Amino acid sequence: MNGENYNNSRRNFFKIVAASLLAIPFLDSCKEKAISLLIRLSGTNHILGHQLRVQNFPKPSQEISVPYLIVGGGISGLSAARQLTKKGITNFLMVELEDHLGGNSSNGENKYSKYPLGAHYLPLPNMEDKALLEFLEEEKIILGYDTQGFPKFDETQLTIAPDERLFYKNNWQEGVVPKEGNTSLEDEELVRFFKLMDYFRIKKDEKGKYWFMIPLSESSRDETLKELDAITMKQWFENNHFSSIPLYNYIDYCCKDDFGLGIEYVSAYAGIHYFAGRKQNTSQNKQDTVLTWPEGNAKLAHHLQKYVKDKSLKNHLVYNIETKNNKAIAKIFNNNTKSSIAITADKILLATPQFVNQYLLKNRKDFTSKFHYTPWLLATLVVSELSDNGSYPLCWDNVIYGAKGLGYVYDQQQSLQQLQDKKVITYYYSFSSSDLKRTRRALYKKSKEYWKQMVFDDLKIAHPTIEIATESIEIHLLGHGMISPTPGFIYGQAKKEAAQNIENKIYFAHSDLSGISIFEEAFHQGINAINTMIDGTTLDS
Repeated sequence: MNGENYNNSRRNFFKIVAASLLAIPFLDSCKEKAISLLIRLSGTNHILGHQLRVQNFPKPSQEISVPYLIVGGGISGLSAARQLTKKGITNFLMVELEDHLGGNSSNGENKYSKYPLGAHYLPLPNMEDKALLEFLEEEKIILGYDTQGFPKFDETQLTIAPDERLFYKNNWQEGVVPKEGNTSLEDEELVRFFKLMDYFRIKKDEKGKYWFMIPLSESSRDETLKELDAITMKQWFENNHFSSIPLYNYIDYCCKDDFGLGIEYVSAYAGIHYFAGRKQNTSQNKQDTVLTWPEGNAKLAHHLQKYVKDKSLKNHLVYNIETKNNKAIAKIFNNNTKSSIAITADKILLATPQFVNQYLLKNRKDFTSKFHYTPWLLATLVVSELSDNGSYPLCWDNVIYGAKGLGYVYDQQQSLQQLQDKKVITYYYSFSSSDLKRTRRALYKKSKEYWKQMVFDDLKIAHPTIEIATESIEIHLLGHGMISPTPGFIYGQAKKEAAQNIENKIYFAHSDLSGISIFEEAFHQGINAINTMIDGTTLDS
C-alpha cells in the first residue's frame, strides 16, 4: 500500500470512529424516537398458502365457464395474457392469490417515492431476443433503432449515473467489483476470471448455438454443460485454481443476486450463466447498464396489466384442478367473500410455481421436491440523511463488502428532482442456506423488531448513524423468493416432468421451469406456453 492510500484509509477509519462517537450523545433521545419509529411487516399471503396445504375450503356454490383460464398474475401469466391478445384471443380470465398483480415484480409507495417489493431492474436484452425487444419498443422503452441497427433506449429509463458503488476497505469505490486495495495476485485473478467469462459468453456448439443464452431454452445442450451443472460454483472456482477472497465474495454476491443461493450451493452452470448469458450486444460500446425505475420491475408488470383489464380476479386462490369430460375444472376460493366457485375451461394455464402446483394437481410432489426456492427479505427505509464515508457519491446500487445482505438501491435515483426532502432506499437480503425449508419455517417466527435490527446492523457497516436517521422502515418477506438452481437441476428430469401438459388441457409456465428467476425467463415462459397451447409450437412467434 502506498503512503497516499494508507493516509486515505487512515483518515476514513477515523471518520467512522468520529461519526460513531458523535452519535453517543443522541442515544438517550433516540430511545424515545425508536418507540415511534414506523415499522411495517408485509409479505406474500402465507396464511392462505397454509390453507391451501390443508385444503380447508368450502364447496363451490357457483359455476362459470370460460374458454381460457390463466392461474397466476406474475410476469409469466401477464406475458401469456399479452400473447393471447396478440393472437386475437380476448375471451380469457386470470385469477390471482394476492390483492395485486405482478408477483415478484410488485411495488409499494410512500409520499416520497415508489419502491420495489421484488425484482428491481432489467439488464439490456440480447439483440437475439426479438420478442423482448418488440415488447420494449411497444412500451416506448426502446424509441427506435439507429442506422447500425442498435436500439435507442429511452435515457430516462436507463440507470442515471452514478449507477454502482462498493463499500470496500472502509471506503466507497466505483463499480461493484473489488478493485482499489487488492493485492497484485487478487487483481490477476479478477482479470483471469473475466477473461474466462468472455470466453463462455461467445462460446458456441457445433450447431452454432451459444453455450449460454437467454432464454435458457435457446442455449446449447452440449454434454460439457451437463458437467458444469453437476458441480457447485464453488467447486468450479477451486477446480480452476482460484483462491482470491475478494473474487470469491464477488461471485457469491452475484449468485445471490440472481439465484438467492450463494456460490456454495448454486450449480456452476448457473453461476457462469450469470456472466455469459448476456451478450452485451445491444449497444455499439457493449454498454453494461440496466433499465430501472423507482418501482423496479413493477413498471414492466404495469405495462403488461393492460392485457388483463377487467379480466382478472384478485384475492382468488385456486385450490384444485382436474380434467373431466374433455374440460379442465378449477375450484377457486374467493378470499373476499369466503366462498368458492368452480370455473370450467377449455384450457387452463398454470402460471404458478411448482410449490403451489403440487397442491392443485395429483402426483406432482415427487419431482416438485427437486425445486428449491430461497426466501428473501426486503426493507425499505425513509431516512432524513445518509451519511457516507468516502468521496464516491450515493448510487442507484450500493453494495457493502462483508455485509450479510446484498446492499441497497436508492429508489429516487431515476427522479429528475435532484433535491429530495427524504431519501428512500431498499435493502435486499437472501437467506442462502443448505436447508431452505428450515430457513423458511423460521422466517415468520421472528418479530419485526428482530428484522429491523438485523437490517440496521448490516447497513451500519457503511452508515454508522443510519439508525438515528431512519424515520420509517417497511420489512417485506418473501417465503419462496425465487427458484434456486442447485447442481443437477437445470439439466435434470424434474423440470421436464413439471413442464409437461396434462391431456392437452392443462399447461404450465413459470420462471422456475427454466431454473433461473429473471424477467426474461418468465416473459418467454408465458409466450411459449400460449404458442404451445394454441398452435402446438414452442417458438416465440
